[in-house]
Amino acid sequence: MISHTHVPRLLPWTGPAGKPAYLLGGGAGRISRIADTIERNQLGMADDLLDDAAEALADRTAPRDQLRSMRGLMTQSLTDVHRIAESRGARLPAPAYEDHASWNN
Repeated sequence: MISHTHVPRLLPWTGPAGKPAYLLGGGAGRISRIADTIERNQLGMADDLLDDAAEALADRTAPRDQLRSMRGLMTQSLTDVHRIAESRGARLPAPAYEDHASWNN
């Protein structure tokens, strides 16, 4: 069984050629702190973007260029948030139960 303290951490940025970047180790070092700060910033920007998107979508007179730009920002933000969720989910401890079929009951 793999110890979750040794699971590589998916970082909130990509490596060469857009490939996922990972960090090995316990998660208490300088790179981990930088990654935590970047994740916090990305989540904060996503929160702000949600407000901006709601406002833009409610405005029936919003120019197409504004909506197109908003679409690009939302796509990038969703990519960032998905990467954060994937990274954090991979580092969660395994559930204490084994029976996934019980989720439907």
